Amino acid sequence: MDNNVRRSMPLFSMGIVQKLTGLTARQIRYYEENELIHPERTAGNRRVFSFNDVDRLLDIKSLLDEGVNLAGIRRVLSEKPVEANRPVEDKKAMSEADLMKFLKTELVSAGKFGKSSLIQGELSRFFK
Repeated sequence: MDNNVRRSMPLFSMGIVQKLTGLTARQIRYYEENELIHPERTAGNRRVFSFNDVDRLLDIKSLLDEGVNLAGIRRVLSEKPVEANRPVEDKKAMSEADLMKFLKTELVSAGKFGKSSLIQGELSRFFK
């Protein structure tokens, strides 16, 4: 399976994204309103975020920490290649086994160099 497809697969709820990024729900909704991120929605209209969305939010947060305003952030992010979520119809179906394998590799790669992943506690519940 293509890495871009895996990274754009919506997996994370708002609560998990808040823990991963250190942003508040209001900040995340504000960035969505200003079209800096485009999370997918469930049938119940809840936001579901991908790894690409989390990376983009972390980029936004680091730019804010440097003192860049919203217009500057929009400009910087427009220069970056956007790996936005594709519509659900365009995505290839991922089997549950492929998903588990992908999540395991994310956990293992995050644990390299003696660092623990921020998402390690959240993803560990998927593995027995």
